[in-house]
Amino acid sequence: MEVRGYKVAYVLVAIQTHPILGIWCCIKSRLFSSASSRIHIYGRYSQEPIKTFSRFKDTAYCATFRQDGKLLVAGSEDGGIQPFDISGRTPLRRFEGHTKAVHVVDFTADKYHVVFGADDYTVKLWDIPNSKEILTFKEHSDYARCGCASKLNSDLFITGSYDHTVKMFDARTNKSVLSVEHGQPVESVLLFPSGGLLVSAGGRYVKVWDMLKGGQLLVSLKNHHKTVTCLCLSSSGQRKVKVYSTASYKVVHSFDYAALILSLALSHQDETIVVGMTNGILSVNTENLKHLTESLSLLVTVSIIKELNRRGDLANALVGQNEKEISHALNILIRNLSQPRFAPVLINVAEIIIDIYLPVIGQSPVVDKKFLVLQGLVEKEIDYQKELLETLGMMDMLFATMRRKESTSMLEHTSDGFLEKKKIES
Repeated sequence: MEVRGYKVAYVLVAIQTHPILGIWCCIKSRLFSSASSRIHIYGRYSQEPIKTFSRFKDTAYCATFRQDGKLLVAGSEDGGIQPFDISGRTPLRRFEGHTKAVHVVDFTADKYHVVFGADDYTVKLWDIPNSKEILTFKEHSDYARCGCASKLNSDLFITGSYDHTVKMFDARTNKSVLSVEHGQPVESVLLFPSGGLLVSAGGRYVKVWDMLKGGQLLVSLKNHHKTVTCLCLSSSGQRKVKVYSTASYKVVHSFDYAALILSLALSHQDETIVVGMTNGILSVNTENLKHLTESLSLLVTVSIIKELNRRGDLANALVGQNEKEISHALNILIRNLSQPRFAPVLINVAEIIIDIYLPVIGQSPVVDKKFLVLQGLVEKEIDYQKELLETLGMMDMLFATMRRKESTSMLEHTSDGFLEKKKIES
């Protein structure tokens, strides 16, 4: 299947009998999902679960891996929270503290504390080694349904609630230090790795907030027709996953799925996007994301090349590159020279590189081989251009013939005298 020029590779890993409520990716290239009272762990390429945790009294809504991938903590419908050692199957202990379903679980940056949010409107911070509740925050007036901890500061964490607010809490102050109004029940929140930007999703809206300016709203996106349910530096809702550029906050790509999407995750190397749906299908998508990432990177590269060329500094920027850098530049040219929208810019770059590095050809087998490949592509592109020019010439002749026939046909509908006069003049 192709989506806007990208090859889409869907791998149906498993079909569950219940809706897939959550998906998460581990740094060890594993992914896991929650469905009903079970959490399944899959290998990157496995078709079946390699491990299942089923020691839950009721539905398991949320779970997260610790940063080292060795510990998993999950919350459930009955308000209980259980940590699991990945090498085993039995929970290490059980944390009791919430009176209703737990939907938010995340490790803080120090790896020793976990943040929980629940339908009892509370947010709690727990010390894992001591199995001790440290803090309880009661500032939300409705379900706390989403949240995340800062990866830079172990004292900061974010929660989103059905009371329409997103709050940042600081464990050192025992209260929230920032609150923004999303305007709809908040389904998902996402904190950028730098901690400077916050994204909230709820209703049909995805909003981006500047945390360094006190929660100032930067942009409000409305590209979905139904409720946006999850975020992962991408957005999903209804039966689509939409990819946004964080530079322009515009949709740069979208993927269609067969059922409503409940959960979404992205691998740490941006290699794989995983989607869980209401029909119990877990879809793992690899190839299209790779092509999309490469395409976006190429757009940026071409923009920089155009700007350098405009300033007259393109040749200077290409001079003095080492073998690895030249090889990388040649790889970009080889992969993309045949793309019509990039060809004029990249052919110019190829000519400059050839002029600069022609004297050193023969010193590196790797570079020499790539130059030969590039030469073949350029020659092939020239042949294509010649064929296109010949085709254009033939089309011009056809159009000219058609115009003459149309002119003659129009004259046949006039008086004989007028037709004769036109013929004489011609």
